[in-house]
Amino acid sequence: MVELALPANSKVRTGHTHPVPKEAKNLKAFKVYRWTPEDGETPRVDTYHVDLDDCGPMVLDALIKIKNEVDSTLTFRRSCREGVCGSCAMNIDGTNTLACTKYISDVPGDAKIYPLPHLPVVKDLVPDLTHVYAQYESIEPWLKADTAAPERERPQTPEERAKLDGLWECILCFSCSTSCPSYWWNGDRYLGPAILLQAYRWIADSRDESTGERLDQLEDPFRLYRCHTIMNCTKTCPKNLNPAKAIAEIKKLMVARKG
Repeated sequence: MVELALPANSKVRTGHTHPVPKEAKNLKAFKVYRWTPEDGETPRVDTYHVDLDDCGPMVLDALIKIKNEVDSTLTFRRSCREGVCGSCAMNIDGTNTLACTKYISDVPGDAKIYPLPHLPVVKDLVPDLTHVYAQYESIEPWLKADTAAPERERPQTPEERAKLDGLWECILCFSCSTSCPSYWWNGDRYLGPAILLQAYRWIADSRDESTGERLDQLEDPFRLYRCHTIMNCTKTCPKNLNPAKAIAEIKKLMVARKG
């Protein structure tokens, strides 16, 4: 019989349980993934108890409270606290989302907090985004036009501008890409839903004059066509966008230009 085992240092163990705050009556446990590359140990899950009567309403508020008052070694990204920067994307209660817009009250029982899945971890809740940003750079996410620049802006009609709604709002948190099984399996070649939505944002822009070139760059068995409309991306997007629809629109354009 074949025996399969996880690689060394990949099994998550039970970590430290930190002391319960004294005289706190409204407690919630936060079980947080911890890993430090320097110590050579396997990842662990530490347990922290937070007094919700002395904490803001969001999961990010609890993490900041833990870092400030309980364990200063806890590491995570955060910036805007308004759901517009994407820095605090992580897996909360089994779903990729933003810690700053996730209400603690929406998490039943103990809050289980992990980094975005299927990305290398820098430390604790901080994923390594080097690869996904290299993929983002590969689609050349800027306006490309050969005609001379006008004295003012390049105009659009209201109808042309409306085609960008549901695209420009993407904050590159990568919650969608890291929830996609096709990206888990083929992330080295498949661009993933976040990058493909961004690619379509420029394809759909009436001011851009490189549609053919952009489609040429995506015409590949892996870069685009590993999408199998599993729809995890659309379900998990914390901005309520629809990356799967954007990918479908690119595929439709591919077919139309061949016809």
